[in-house]
Amino acid sequence: MMEPSEISEDNSSELCKNVFCNPAFEPENDRDEVKDSFKVDVPPQPSKGPSTRRGVLSLCVVRLRGSWCGWSAVVVSAAVLLLVTALGLTLALTLTQLNSESTEGGMPSPLDSWNGDGVPHSLHPLHSTVVPQPEREPTSPTKCGGVLTDTEGTLSSPNHPGLYPPDSVCVWVISVPPPSLVQIHVSSLGIEGPSPCLFDWLEVREEAEQMSTRFCGNVAPPTVNTNSSVVWITFHSDASIGGNGFSAQYTAISPGQKSCTREEFMCDSGRCLLPVSVCDGQPNCQDHTDEANCSHKHKECGGQKRGPHGSFSSPNHPKPYPHQQLCKWHISVEEGYVIKLSFQNFSLETQDVCEFDYVEVHDSGDTGDGSVLGRYCGSGLPPDLTSSGPIMTVLFVADEGVADSGFFASYQAISILDRTCSPTQFACGSGECVNQDWLCDGWNDCADGADEHDCSNSTYPPFTSSCEPIHVDMCQGLSYNLTSFPNIWLSIADQREAASMLSQYKVLMDLACFEPLRRLVCGIFVPQCSPQGGVLQPCRSICSSAEQQCSQALDLFSLSWPFNCHLLPDTQDPMECSLP
Repeated sequence: MMEPSEISEDNSSELCKNVFCNPAFEPENDRDEVKDSFKVDVPPQPSKGPSTRRGVLSLCVVRLRGSWCGWSAVVVSAAVLLLVTALGLTLALTLTQLNSESTEGGMPSPLDSWNGDGVPHSLHPLHSTVVPQPEREPTSPTKCGGVLTDTEGTLSSPNHPGLYPPDSVCVWVISVPPPSLVQIHVSSLGIEGPSPCLFDWLEVREEAEQMSTRFCGNVAPPTVNTNSSVVWITFHSDASIGGNGFSAQYTAISPGQKSCTREEFMCDSGRCLLPVSVCDGQPNCQDHTDEANCSHKHKECGGQKRGPHGSFSSPNHPKPYPHQQLCKWHISVEEGYVIKLSFQNFSLETQDVCEFDYVEVHDSGDTGDGSVLGRYCGSGLPPDLTSSGPIMTVLFVADEGVADSGFFASYQAISILDRTCSPTQFACGSGECVNQDWLCDGWNDCADGADEHDCSNSTYPPFTSSCEPIHVDMCQGLSYNLTSFPNIWLSIADQREAASMLSQYKVLMDLACFEPLRRLVCGIFVPQCSPQGGVLQPCRSICSSAEQQCSQALDLFSLSWPFNCHLLPDTQDPMECSLP
């Protein structure tokens, strides 16, 4: 059993080393371990690459093998979201208590309790006494989270427009005077995808609503007209691939002032849709107005493109294209081939984030955010784009404003064996391109294992697993007493590190539902070792029990259950899942 004295303590100035910390989520002094160059507020995520195809076709969005494909998404969403719930409870309790002190004891307002960087001077989670934090040198001048009470303002990810740092959790609480409502416009988005946004995300949650909305990818969402005067915005990044993040603006509006930008479509008394979602054959509005009056659109525009080569252009090219266009071309070639798309002419309305007129290319047969290869506007020729499979979709969108000469594009089928990879990728024997960071990492990412050949200098030994007794205090007394490390899905090296991460959950120990929640969390962080090798995920009933018993406690803080229990196996077979 590990004793607290066994865990070394780092100097307090190192608490935020290499991590963008929201101080509202910092551990209690002298009791939460901080590893060198990694602060364990949020567990690190499995490494993964930029392959769009993987995210579009399945939940195999992390680099696992065999029967663990679906389990990869389970591990990621459970580990991250459950931790965020715990930390979110802390913040909710803090703000609630600060508001109470302001009203009843003549104390300063919640805003007065935060410094200029959005840092609370004191935290009192679960009405417990908190040891004052030692002073620390600032780690970055960039603001990350805070309470915003002005009637309008801006917020962005750390380092924006540069790459955001890994392992970041930023929470903004936007509060405007009732009866005003919060309107949010995300002007730029570059967050690691794909949908359903399991790794990095921007999340908007209204105080008055139980549901939250997540955004990721590189297509900015439409305007969000909320129905609340208090909105929580959370930005989260995992330990691996990053992006340029986001920039957003908010403003207080009256309930009768809901609006959308000029290129967006408004329905349901305030919901905004991007042009691509209008007249696409799929009703996106409850009133179905997005699919009404569509007969005048798409004339001589879009269609199916088959065969080894072909071309297409915007309507009327090279003359100006008509207003209010949505053209969709589906390109398909034979199996064993990929599609190379080239633009010969290109001139569309110029705009920084390509919101008005644009061409958008998708590496799939649909237009999900996770499949976007690129969005282009202006007069510069887009680069040649190559699909990962035999299907590609090209969209052309034009609003009612400025028009230009449009574009002309051609495509050709290329054998997978003849496909060339980018300088940052490695070509497998099959022709598939994988991230160079995946070379000699102990995993066979290529079907032929070519990425693990000639790895004599590799610092990653082949992964092996063996059962060992459980030594984590929080996970004692389960139905099993053997686990296996390293936990490759959460990048946890050993039980010592798992114990450090699980110490974050002590904020929930006073909840009546802590015991069922403990069983679920331990089943993920300290999984049962299987006699057949590997580990077992928790059964669905374990998750459902925790959800049922914790929902009332979470409702007190306007938090919804953050995990989809249906991702877990619906069985009681001890050979397929565990019952901690």
